[in-house]
Amino acid sequence: MLVKHSKFKNTGILFELLVRQITTDTLSNKESQALNILKKYFSKTELGREYKLYESLLKRTNLTEGKADVIINTVLESAKQLNKSALKRQKYNLIKEIKTKYNLEEFFKTKLPHYKAQAAIYTLIESTENKSVPTEQIITNKLVVLEHLTSTTTKKESKSDEVITELNNVDKDTRILTYKILLEKFNSKYANFSNTKKTILKEFINSVDNPVKLKEFYNVKVGELRNELTVLNKKTKNDVTKIKLNETINILVGLGKNDKINNDHMVNLLQYCDLLEELKQVNGR
Repeated sequence: MLVKHSKFKNTGILFELLVRQITTDTLSNKESQALNILKKYFSKTELGREYKLYESLLKRTNLTEGKADVIINTVLESAKQLNKSALKRQKYNLIKEIKTKYNLEEFFKTKLPHYKAQAAIYTLIESTENKSVPTEQIITNKLVVLEHLTSTTTKKESKSDEVITELNNVDKDTRILTYKILLEKFNSKYANFSNTKKTILKEFINSVDNPVKLKEFYNVKVGELRNELTVLNKKTKNDVTKIKLNETINILVGLGKNDKINNDHMVNLLQYCDLLEELKQVNGR
């Protein structure tokens, strides 16, 4: 019988979405319930043990096929030792608690970069206790994970990527504590940001893996900024300032159908927000 993938039961996806939710809550200046949930269900639990198996496969790339095959087989052998009844109970309680704190539809709508590999890992782990799973499905999913493990990274790893890699290698309790410290420092650093700029940062972090949604958000914000700058420009009496503002409004345009959004666009939005805030102060608003 085929194993049907469920993102509600996929331990790797659940962990990643909780981490993203922590970031979103922090940027919104809210106490994150997701942090408490993460610590409760992934620290010294069967869920934490299973997540370690996902992590062992997801964090590795650039391997030879031989090494990748050994890792896959080792992980699947380890999966057989998990307490399935405890896992089922913990996942049920985890989803139940997430549902009481967040809107499930909103919580699960984020597009994840390694969703295909995560789904394949889930299917393989589930197949370890189900002998009736078709061989073809097992082979297909093993090939997906094998492709991930042997994929070649073409870009040089950035400093932030190195930090993330190092963070993934430490034990679970240390990583959870580190997440909390990093987020608290981030929140402190941007405490003086206006609500508009916090919203921009929040959206870019929350939708970084959904370029379509991100582009739509960008174009909406550009339209709002153009309108506000146009209104303020009419109230500006300094001719030089008016000329510069007109130039700014003319270059502040949305992205076209074939344009790709990147970090520079976020920086531009933040800079335009600064300009708008300065103008409001000058005009006594």
